[in-house]
Amino acid sequence: MTSFRVTGGHQLRGEIIPQGAKNEALQVICATLLTPEKVTIHNIPDILDVNNLIDLISALGSEVIRISRNSCSFSAQNINIDYLLSDDFRKRSGSLRGSLMIMGPLLARFGKGYIPRPGGDKIGRRRMDTHINGLVKLGANFDYEYTSEFYKLHAERLIGCDMLLEEASVTGTANILMAAVLAKGITTIYNAACEPYVQQLCHMLNHMGANISGIGSNLLTIEGVDSLGGCEHTLLPDMIEVGSFIGLAAMTRSEITIKNVSWNNLGIIPSVFRKIGIEFEKRGDDIYIPGKNHYQVETFIDGSILTIDDAPWPGFTPDLISVVLVVATQARGNVLIHQKMFESRLFFVDKLIEMGAQVILCDPHRATVYGLDNQIRLRPTTMTSPDIRAGVALLIAALSADGTSTIHNIDQIDRGYEQIDLRLNAMGARIERIS
Repeated sequence: MTSFRVTGGHQLRGEIIPQGAKNEALQVICATLLTPEKVTIHNIPDILDVNNLIDLISALGSEVIRISRNSCSFSAQNINIDYLLSDDFRKRSGSLRGSLMIMGPLLARFGKGYIPRPGGDKIGRRRMDTHINGLVKLGANFDYEYTSEFYKLHAERLIGCDMLLEEASVTGTANILMAAVLAKGITTIYNAACEPYVQQLCHMLNHMGANISGIGSNLLTIEGVDSLGGCEHTLLPDMIEVGSFIGLAAMTRSEITIKNVSWNNLGIIPSVFRKIGIEFEKRGDDIYIPGKNHYQVETFIDGSILTIDDAPWPGFTPDLISVVLVVATQARGNVLIHQKMFESRLFFVDKLIEMGAQVILCDPHRATVYGLDNQIRLRPTTMTSPDIRAGVALLIAALSADGTSTIHNIDQIDRGYEQIDLRLNAMGARIERIS
């Protein structure tokens, strides 16, 4: 098991460039299965989850060429659909939740879409009903093998239809969308997710020859086409990394410039961090955060405690709830964190309490944070990363603590953050990767 040994209490200084968006990468890489022609993707993050998906696509028969560290071309001309029944496929796809999104493309193009029960973060229930129900409405036949926990979908030809998604699932929307572009007729998806990642997928599919309208809204209309061609696509910077770096700068009282953030695609992320008192400047498409010792939490107009909660886009992304919670521990003031979507995502706060943070876990979804205003620094400790986002939140806490902490199971962090130790060390952090 690989771990980080983190010596905290040091201020960072310098510039950092966010990686390509992980969530977008998982979607558009799956979309390359929709065409036999070459698709080239740039700004791909070099992280475990994305690399594992690329390996899975390659094992399925797609020709993958690494143009550079962050660029790849994909040619899905010789897909071996029988590979879906192999033990190797079960092993690879079962450890990666992003593999869910190969179902829609394979079903639309080859009439088959199989997947074992997927892995991913252990943050509570993450049901697949939205994916399966949407594909069934397009005309697929569904079979679930309970003993092997294997999902199978078959269809001779998908037929467009009107559907209302029971939840605005990002990956569910992407899966259904990729199937609908090759379905016969017109499909309308109500309550579709409209995150920038989904918008980017829509733009890429349209460049490949699809006909999708309503991009950026929660009502997508897809007019099916017979085939798609190749294209070239560049990923957005990762908004979760941008938010993580804003929180890191505040917690470590550091002066940091985050370069090329694609400000117009950050939504309300900047305003949420401003609500907990973090000051920063937009300089072109960069964010400059000055080193500050204190940041004051706002209250609501009536004087009641500030509540930060997650919601589907354009609401605040749930992937930054863990980071905001950690940053609030050293703010001046109090915050109620309400994480609505996953019932296990806040369970990492016991480690923060062990470090000296004043946090009350009200229930699996809510935590009240009493800010220490940097009057009492966090204590170092030994901890284990439970998932990607909690892992980076614990790393931020360790970097702000006085002393040396150890974080185990950092494969979880590597799943979502590219060479995070090397990039932060270049700005003055002291993170050592140990086995």
